[in-house]
Amino acid sequence: MSKPYVIGIMGPGEGAAAVDLERAEKLGALIAQKGWTTLTGGRTKGVMEAALKGAKKAGGQTIGILPTKDKNDATIYADIVVATGMHSGRNIINVLSSDVIVGCGMGAGTASEIALAVKEKKPTILMTDNQAGKTFFQELAPDRVKIAKMPEEIIAFIEQFMRD
Repeated sequence: MSKPYVIGIMGPGEGAAAVDLERAEKLGALIAQKGWTTLTGGRTKGVMEAALKGAKKAGGQTIGILPTKDKNDATIYADIVVATGMHSGRNIINVLSSDVIVGCGMGAGTASEIALAVKEKKPTILMTDNQAGKTFFQELAPDRVKIAKMPEEIIAFIEQFMRD
């Protein structure tokens, strides 16, 4: 039996745009429907919670990698909770534990995770309206950073990465 494919969805917590929350929840559901596992920062805020909520509602497996030491800080939608106490340092755990990284929206924390994904040569997909972020990261790794407008496109890119 092969190991489950883990898709890391990174995005803003506080201040996440409504469109990013909608996209993240839909993406979480689509990932679950494929039988893949959804991984986020695990908190009760923003893209992290929305993606896990979508995955859980669709019957999927979820993982939350918390920045704090307290597992009670996790959203109810996280099946597996890893309390790191590492704050932003936990971003490397998010990246290394994922087979593919998706940036849903853009903020400083998300940009740091995307930068780590590029450095670690992880397949990366950006779904953000932040044009400067898209341009910057695609210029760094044009062969590994893809741009998507909708969650369905992300699924197609993930399947392409799986074949390559």
